[in-house]
Amino acid sequence: MSAPYEYEADALIAEDIAAYLEQQREKSLLRFITCGSVDDGKSTLIGRLLYDSKMIFEDQLAALEADSKRVGTQGQNIDFALLVDGLAAEREQGITIDVAYRFFSTPKRKFIVADTPGHEQYTRNMVTGASTADLAVILIDARKGVLTQTRRHSYLAHLIGIKNIVLAINKMDLVDYDQSVFDRIMLAYRAFATEIGITSFTAIPISGINGDNITTESERTPWYSGPTLIDHLETVEIDQQASRARPFRLPVQWVNRPNLDFRGFSGLIATGEVKPGDAIRVLPSGKTSTVSRIVTLDGDLDSAVAGQSVTLTFADEIDCSRGDVIAIADNPPQVADQFEATIVWMAESDLLPGRPYWLKLGTQTVTATVQSPKYQVDVNSMEHLAAKTLSLNAIGVANLSTDRPLVFESYADSRTLGGFILVDKLTNATVAAGMLHFCLRRSQNVHWQATDTTREKRADLKNQKAAVLWFTGLSGAGKSTIANIVERKLTRMNRHSFLLDGDNVRHGLNRDLGFTDADRVENIRRVGEVARLMTDAGLIVITAFISPFRAEREMVRAMMEPGEFIEVHIDTSLADAEQRDVKGLYKKARAGQLKNFTGIDSPYEAPEKPEIHIDTAALSPEEAAELIIAKLLGEEG
Repeated sequence: MSAPYEYEADALIAEDIAAYLEQQREKSLLRFITCGSVDDGKSTLIGRLLYDSKMIFEDQLAALEADSKRVGTQGQNIDFALLVDGLAAEREQGITIDVAYRFFSTPKRKFIVADTPGHEQYTRNMVTGASTADLAVILIDARKGVLTQTRRHSYLAHLIGIKNIVLAINKMDLVDYDQSVFDRIMLAYRAFATEIGITSFTAIPISGINGDNITTESERTPWYSGPTLIDHLETVEIDQQASRARPFRLPVQWVNRPNLDFRGFSGLIATGEVKPGDAIRVLPSGKTSTVSRIVTLDGDLDSAVAGQSVTLTFADEIDCSRGDVIAIADNPPQVADQFEATIVWMAESDLLPGRPYWLKLGTQTVTATVQSPKYQVDVNSMEHLAAKTLSLNAIGVANLSTDRPLVFESYADSRTLGGFILVDKLTNATVAAGMLHFCLRRSQNVHWQATDTTREKRADLKNQKAAVLWFTGLSGAGKSTIANIVERKLTRMNRHSFLLDGDNVRHGLNRDLGFTDADRVENIRRVGEVARLMTDAGLIVITAFISPFRAEREMVRAMMEPGEFIEVHIDTSLADAEQRDVKGLYKKARAGQLKNFTGIDSPYEAPEKPEIHIDTAALSPEEAAELIIAKLLGEEG
């Protein structure tokens, strides 16, 4: 690439600003990431691209030109060093621990480059940058060769669906531009790439600091006849045409109704093309209509394609809201609630199988639970390792289920309808990214069977309202004692109830579960499902479980009808509970003989706003039971 690009642009701006703007509008946009191990030269490479493309801010350009005149031919090296130092300073300040996005342009194409961190603990940031990228530049230090992070980032780039891979073998100046070093690294990478399914890549020998083969061909690598990095970036094919050739899909972001005469459905077209008159189907409902108008701020369109944001109006008044997907009628995406997926875990705390997380896919948000992984992937050997959970930066395959049908396509076919994130319901932190493979066949074959006798009729026969009294508190707080008194009193009042006690359930239904965090989650999930079935029978269900995590208590609350779940916090201080220690469990836990014991080496998350709060230091068990029953019957009345 020649230096006067910026000056050619200036001339066109001065001569015909409209032509310049049209030229910029027509340029294609390539999004790419730079990744690799720590100190492989990502920031230096980006600095070189920015400098050599002359797309530095105007004040920087003026300073660079002034310095060049002042110091002669050495000016460029001084200025480039200043720019690289600035990027390095950002890294030292922690800025590139997140993903730093930069924009630059050449006469042929516009670019957005994501500078992703090289440290393993920030793999999640690399995934973030790669999620929207068309190409990945994977840097390798010529002195070090293929490293673990090279493999990890290559595997993730391939997993996320990036088809264009550039292997930039950097710091060739430090190995005297030796072709044998380049060939050895390229062959080693090819062996690994073939193993993970990367069928092609472009290898380029470069020196970020000296600019070899980045924007101009290097005389120091006469043995290399391939393109420079910028030539490749300018000419590589982008997969935009492929997305336009796929069937029409538009995830609805919002319903636009400025007045009673207009009702439109707005969003970004994910794939395909749409025209007025096209027959469409709204999912998951399956309702059909035809497109009346394609509305934009610049007026109605005769057609719209993938990548455009539009508002559609329909010929018929049919239900459609945020989270729905508008698709071509005769070739819609699938709808299911159970899937197999690859999951990249991004949180410091491990995945808890069975815990409910928010799953966000496109504009859809549902509750999802992940089962224990089928396996975890070792990025070095590509072995499938047995795993009960996933920890930070782990990659695994697992089944997951959602609380309602999800409109989806496999990630291989659609990033928009196949890629998702998992969000912790309590902290709102993103804990994982995932790619859907396929729906499980049983999710399409198993349907809810409606019955004639309703839960309301069953409760009316018992002359009561169904409810769940969910007792939670530390071991030894008095949950079982108070729960037993409550049930006894309810029986005397001819109320139909059933007590589910934590120890009793572990003798049968949950005898296969231990006391790890994951097993505790599954323990409460099963009890919640049993309690829900019992409320369907019209019973008053009393449960006495430590249930230490808020997320699982909220999961059970969500299973019930509004108002049926009554959280009862049996509040006893740890010191008092430990002093009672009827079963001797605290003593064993303190001695290290009992692992994962709540309050000692496993946390207890006290309710923040329980329906009933029982202070056992102020109330006797009998008084506590009376208060709980009064609250319950008050709710009934």
